[in-house]
Amino acid sequence: MQIELQKLFEIVREGGALFRDREGAAHIKVKGVSDYVTQVDFHVQELIRTRLQEEWPGVQFMGEEKDNSDIDFTKAVWILDPVDGTTNLIHDFRQSAVSLALYEGKKPVCGVVYQPFTQELFHAVSGAGREKGKNGTGAFLNGKPIHVSGAKTMGECLISIGTAPYEHEYADRNFDLFKRIFLDCQDIRRLGSAAIDLAYVACGRIDAFFEMNLKPWDFAAGSILVEEAGGTVTDFEGNSPDFWKKGSILGSNGTIGRLLVEKYMGGEPEGRGRNGRKR
Repeated sequence: MQIELQKLFEIVREGGALFRDREGAAHIKVKGVSDYVTQVDFHVQELIRTRLQEEWPGVQFMGEEKDNSDIDFTKAVWILDPVDGTTNLIHDFRQSAVSLALYEGKKPVCGVVYQPFTQELFHAVSGAGREKGKNGTGAFLNGKPIHVSGAKTMGECLISIGTAPYEHEYADRNFDLFKRIFLDCQDIRRLGSAAIDLAYVACGRIDAFFEMNLKPWDFAAGSILVEEAGGTVTDFEGNSPDFWKKGSILGSNGTIGRLLVEKYMGGEPEGRGRNGRKR
């Protein structure tokens, strides 16, 4: 597919503008343990879905707030999280993002993460970094090239974590892992938006991010940002993630990801089906 990036940015920014609707953010539906959706989520998804259909008719659409059982991943599909960080939005914590990826040929080929509160728009297109050379970058923040950090040891790292808040059965395993990593790195962070975490890995603000059981809309756009900025995205065993189902995700500058897998991380937690719940 040929994508006019400026048109895509315009659509994502239109959706992000709705994040400032505090009345809509106050209309909350509880879907499960620590699992919420607001009117803002629905309004952003419908706006972006409609605009994508107008510009690129015929391309499938996968959104967090819809039934995605009919998606055919052998064909092109948009993957959208309308509000990644809904709990943050409810509390006006201002760490939420629109996350949109185009999946084609068994991988994301274009990704956009837009943080409307800071007006930071991250984007990447598959292969652009490799075309620019080994040390080049195909990932951008507001049009300027970005690159992952050069950290090589745990002692120089700032690492962001995700707590898998909908699955409390993993709390003991998670917090033991957090503690062991915390004792070896400079510090840890918890932002509450996997899309922003991965964008921050891509631009070198943090050196790695990991979380159990993320859904495709949580990590599809962020993964291409990290890879085109010179980093890697794997599961907890160091394997390439599947972009059509839930899985544990580790995004890093590459070097730190290998250290995390080798020293701290074991196997994947047991999956719980293709259609997961909301961040």
